[in-house]
Amino acid sequence: MNTPARRDGTPDRRKRGAQPERGGAGRASSSREARSAQRGAAARGAQQGGAGRGLAQRGSAQPNPQRQTAAAGKKKPKPQRQAVQPPLLSNAKPARHQNVETTESGGHTKLPWGEGERLQKVLAKAGVASRRAAEEMIAQGRVEVDGMIVREQGLRIDPQHAVVRVDGTRVVVREELVHVALNKPKGWQSTMSDDLGRPCVGDIVAERVAAGQRLFHVGRLDADTEGLLLLTNDGDLAHRLMHPSFEVSKTYLATVHGEVNNRAVGKRLKEGVELEDGPAKVDRFQVLELGEGRSLVKVVLHEGRKHIVRRLLDAVGHPVIRLVRTNIGPVALGDQRPGTLRVLGRDEIGKLYEAVSL
Repeated sequence: MNTPARRDGTPDRRKRGAQPERGGAGRASSSREARSAQRGAAARGAQQGGAGRGLAQRGSAQPNPQRQTAAAGKKKPKPQRQAVQPPLLSNAKPARHQNVETTESGGHTKLPWGEGERLQKVLAKAGVASRRAAEEMIAQGRVEVDGMIVREQGLRIDPQHAVVRVDGTRVVVREELVHVALNKPKGWQSTMSDDLGRPCVGDIVAERVAAGQRLFHVGRLDADTEGLLLLTNDGDLAHRLMHPSFEVSKTYLATVHGEVNNRAVGKRLKEGVELEDGPAKVDRFQVLELGEGRSLVKVVLHEGRKHIVRRLLDAVGHPVIRLVRTNIGPVALGDQRPGTLRVLGRDEIGKLYEAVSL
């Protein structure tokens, strides 16, 4: 058998089927085969892993009765809306101590602008307090309207239908109450009638009396004294205004004989002067004008005895020529003409009631 020759013509003495020697082309072929085998194994593993994940996902998508039962047991029920019960009010408790809501959540219906009356004015008119004091009561939560606490200033209400309480006590606004100021002229009697036919206060208010109003004057002014005289049909108010224990001040302007020494005479009047019916003194004294042998002085006192101002000034050597009462507490005569009537404002009425603790 012939031996195959190499390209260069020399005989090839290697045996057929013999393994290649280490290194060279043998090593390269082995490396390539190993890498190919590794890539194939990795691809097959990836396919198997993907198939496994798909099975796992499909398995997890299947419903699990046990899990559903547990989730149903943990689910919270849908909350139900509860009906809000109206607050209960007790007239035995002050309004500010009751657990009630403000007008923002209901209660009194607000009236349009121009209708009704402001709440603080209604309270002043009812004699509860002055308007300023009523505003403080509202801010403190002491006032309620139709069962609801009111903190809003300027709320307009219908006093004829609204139920108003202060500190739990019902406030009644009586429309029949009358409060008027009269500038009594000089020479008129401070009586509702006169047996001698002299002009009196009753002549000025005759029409009101004929209409059914029962008026009586608060205190008196002698015939020669002119100025402010209050008339009302509220007996409690009139009594307290006249009683000296409530110390409602009254202001007089007096024209007297002689030039008054402000310091000496004022000191004596403030310390007290002994009169035939007991000592008397003034609260304040001031000389306003001097000239031509006369003086204009201002006297403030809360005494109510008969002719008290005339007697005091006469006791210190300055007899009265003319006497005018200009103020009673918070009410002023102003520029009101003699013989005329003026209905008091609600602020004035509220301050009057406050001055005598009504």
